Amino acid sequence: MSKQTYKVGFFFRRQFTMAAAEAPADIKNLFKRYSDDSGVMSVQNLHRFLIEIQKEKNASLDNAEAIINNHGGDSKQKGLQLDGFFNCLFSDVNPPLDPKLGIHHDMNAPLSHYYIYTGHNSYLTGNQLSSDCSDIPIIQALQRSVRVIELDIWPNSDKDDIEVLHGRTLTAPVALIKCLRSIKEHAFSASEYPVVITLEDHLTPDLQEKVAEMITQTFGDMLFSPSESLKELPSPESLRKRVMISTKPPKEYLQSKEVKEKDDTKKEAEQDDVDEEEDEDEDEDDEEDPKSEKKAASEYKRLIAIHAGKGKGGLSDWLRVDLNKVRRLSLSEPELEKAVDTHSKEIIRFTQQNLLRIYPKGIRVDSSNYDPFVGWMHGAQMVAFNMQGYGRSLWLMHGMFRANGGCGYVKKPDLLLKAGPNNEVFDPTANLPVKTTLKVTVYMGDGWDKDFDQTHFDTYSPPDFYAKLGIAGVPADEVKKRTKTMDDNWIPSWDEQFEFPLTVPELALLRIKVLDYNLSDKDEFAGQTCLPVAELRQGIRAVPLYDRKGEKYSSVKLLMRFEFI
Repeated sequence: MSKQTYKVGFFFRRQFTMAAAEAPADIKNLFKRYSDDSGVMSVQNLHRFLIEIQKEKNASLDNAEAIINNHGGDSKQKGLQLDGFFNCLFSDVNPPLDPKLGIHHDMNAPLSHYYIYTGHNSYLTGNQLSSDCSDIPIIQALQRSVRVIELDIWPNSDKDDIEVLHGRTLTAPVALIKCLRSIKEHAFSASEYPVVITLEDHLTPDLQEKVAEMITQTFGDMLFSPSESLKELPSPESLRKRVMISTKPPKEYLQSKEVKEKDDTKKEAEQDDVDEEEDEDEDEDDEEDPKSEKKAASEYKRLIAIHAGKGKGGLSDWLRVDLNKVRRLSLSEPELEKAVDTHSKEIIRFTQQNLLRIYPKGIRVDSSNYDPFVGWMHGAQMVAFNMQGYGRSLWLMHGMFRANGGCGYVKKPDLLLKAGPNNEVFDPTANLPVKTTLKVTVYMGDGWDKDFDQTHFDTYSPPDFYAKLGIAGVPADEVKKRTKTMDDNWIPSWDEQFEFPLTVPELALLRIKVLDYNLSDKDEFAGQTCLPVAELRQGIRAVPLYDRKGEKYSSVKLLMRFEFI
């Protein structure tokens, strides 16, 4: 045991005893159950524990022996004592997601069968109005396995080159060629599966030709550009280490389109930003006009692997499925919210063959994000997020794409890909029977005293931690719960159980957040994580926590148990 002293004014001191982390009662009981009379867990008994409690059906005696050797096993009696057993369970080698599982989804289905890790305005370093544009956020996104990079391309002031910027705002531009070169260098640093570059094109045909030259010279054989319109999207497996371009086909009107100058006031910039976002893809005919085609930039058009555009008419026309051609449709966040009220089934049918991209509403000038589940539970593959917009929504995005080895592609559940016997499709709002119940035990937490200063949470005493847990998923499964508060303790021991009935566990994410309780102020953030329920390992696991930006803490983690009952 050690002691911590806190100053209270000039003359007074408060002293608190800091106990070392101790195995919870449940861990002690399990150790007693699987150890002999001398207090040692043998290789054979540890092997039984791995199979019966940890549900590791493929665990071998060699695995058990390696654990004993790596965690201070008794060399004479060839087994683990209680401290070694506890340290093993509460170590980084016992995470809630199995690192050996790796990429295990079927990667040979069409791209439309996957959720794809997607960025919005990937070049922005901060807010949507006045932050710098740079290739650094693009690099950071690719290093997180983001697979869809969005670039808004505009003529420079001399109209002889191309820049990337958020148009009609005060954002400072970055050269397109710099972004393309960075994408090439870092595209497959974290995942070998394809990168899609979505272009928001504001160029005249002569500059489109220049873009085509840049893209061709930069990516060379990495570029996937089919000779004709795709009737079916290729698979991620067939496109390993390939780059695809997705944008609207060039049109005749672009030749005479006048590029608007950037506004010089924040008010005008904000309004233009709203207009631009709300009008994305508006009034664009996806049908090819022969007259336009003659004047369009032919090389530029040839590079487009996935054609985008809404086409003529309204929502019903946009969602029309063409069996001879696949395409990408973009809807804004408010457009999607309206569409799911009236065209929920059509959206799901559309996304079984085509790609649907959702992007934040224009008034999110602070680069905040929205609830990704509105899109996900209707089959939208590209739910585009501001990767610098830290908070609950982005944590959900991080959680979703921890699945499937973190490769940036997650196979959609079959219920979104297949029609029923009467051609019916999945209804996210339906009252479905419970498929399984996730039982979660929150034993304890540790590591804050190593990663934070003594007075980071409370000036006059150790922190008062509590944990919040919840399910994010279809509406019927969403629920929030919390533990009791442990006062003045750097190593909180909650030892509480919670049950979460799940109707669609395939789409469920387990949200976990720890806070420090403050009586007179806002509770202080102390870590979070979000985990795909479908990939949770049963048994007792050490769950690492992350900061607001999604960076893993060095030491902070929770000891938890997961069971499906």
